[in-house]
Amino acid sequence: MDKIRAHREELKRLWFNLPVSQKEVKTITVKIGKNKHWPGYGEVTIMSDGPNGYSHFSTHQEYPLEYAKDRMNEEQYKEYKLIVK
Repeated sequence: MDKIRAHREELKRLWFNLPVSQKEVKTITVKIGKNKHWPGYGEVTIMSDGPNGYSHFSTHQEYPLEYAKDRMNEEQYKEYKLIVK
C-alpha cells in the first residue's frame, strides 16, 4: 500500500511541476464534412491555452463557418486565429 501511495505522490508532484507555456495560443478550428451521415455539418472547437490556464469548447453545427465567424465577431474572441480543416 505504501508503494502505491508513494507512486501517487510522485506522479502528483511531477504533474504540478510540468512547465507552463508562456506563449498564449487561441484558436477556433472548423472541421467541415467529417461525418458522412451529417452532410454540410461540421465541428467547431474553440481552444485557449497559456499562463492563465486551458479552456476548450466543442460543438456540432449545421453551418460551422458561419458559427465560427459569428464567434470571432464577439469581443472575447477577437484575437483568436481561425483554422479550417
